[in-house]
Amino acid sequence: MKYPLICALGLGLLACSFAACGSAGNDEEPPPATVYKYYAYVSNSWSNNVTAFAVNTGTGALTEVAGSPFAVGPVPRSIGIDPAGKFAFVANDYPNNVSAFAIDAATGGLTAVAGSPFAAGTSPRSVAVAPSGKFVYVGNVYSNNVTAFAIQAGTGALTEISGSPFGVGGGSIAILPSGTFAYVLSGGNISASAVDTNTGALTEISGSPFAAGNVPISIAVDPSGKFLYIADNGLSGSISAFSIDTGTGGLTAVPGSPFAVGGPPSSITVDPSGKFAYVTESILPVSSGVAAFSINATSGALTEVAGSPFNAGSGSIAVACDPSGKFIYVANYGSDDVSVFAVNAATGALTAATGSPFAAGDAPWSVVVIRIAQ
Repeated sequence: MKYPLICALGLGLLACSFAACGSAGNDEEPPPATVYKYYAYVSNSWSNNVTAFAVNTGTGALTEVAGSPFAVGPVPRSIGIDPAGKFAFVANDYPNNVSAFAIDAATGGLTAVAGSPFAAGTSPRSVAVAPSGKFVYVGNVYSNNVTAFAIQAGTGALTEISGSPFGVGGGSIAILPSGTFAYVLSGGNISASAVDTNTGALTEISGSPFAAGNVPISIAVDPSGKFLYIADNGLSGSISAFSIDTGTGGLTAVPGSPFAVGGPPSSITVDPSGKFAYVTESILPVSSGVAAFSINATSGALTEVAGSPFNAGSGSIAVACDPSGKFIYVANYGSDDVSVFAVNAATGALTAATGSPFAAGDAPWSVVVIRIAQ
């Protein structure tokens, strides 16, 4: 029988381009618009590989890329991708290591980095890449610590940094968009650490750890860095919400928190606009779905969207939003596939995409969606 423990969240890669305005009479041609390709990656914990898909930006539909699936270590869990979309990192649970891959921007294919896999702690299940793209953080559940690596810019090879591993918990990890603070789940708590943006080192802040719920299992930070959300996998099911002090990294419970969820949640993500949060609910094999919430921009409070939850495959264990905010992707651990939903930009409601679900490997555990400039 398949038992979900923790999962990883989707990672959106965003890029912007700016053109200077010419003076009157300047008839220079404006620079061409940036062209992007979108890809989705799914770790399959029983088939020991990663399924790679090209994403149709109009419909959200998935098409497996050439060479997929790509072999990784036994029992792959979370996938992390650097902000430039050059490298992918996969936590392999039982061999206690991390596989590193170079990403082909034109095809989405993966090529193992020289020296991969790289040793981590005991039972690594969560991966987060710093917004700078300089460091990778791996949460090790059974050793209850975080292994931190520096990423070699040209190759994607990993080197463990001084002071690693850090004893700040070993569960799901989230890093502020500013890169200044990291949050790690541990037992019923959340550890908050200042991040040295030069060395990658973690230093737990005053007041940490903060109480996080009965069985906190997944964590997400909104794009503004103002709010933090935790999916609590207790039998009642809830979402704990916190305001973040961006100066100190401290956490304060949002009024009304925790917010009820219909079933035990396993994963949470916030869309790129910061308007909506999506949570997978799963009681294997009874029911599975995605709960949708609107986010109060001032307080961070959650209100469930009309029509929520939305049906997905069996054992919905991980959820990710694509970088455009148009689609939601759900890895279904029990039915070995990925559900795709179109997002109503005004309400946050979900509609199943044509052709959904799309077949993945055996026991999908996490899903990430990225865009890469061509």
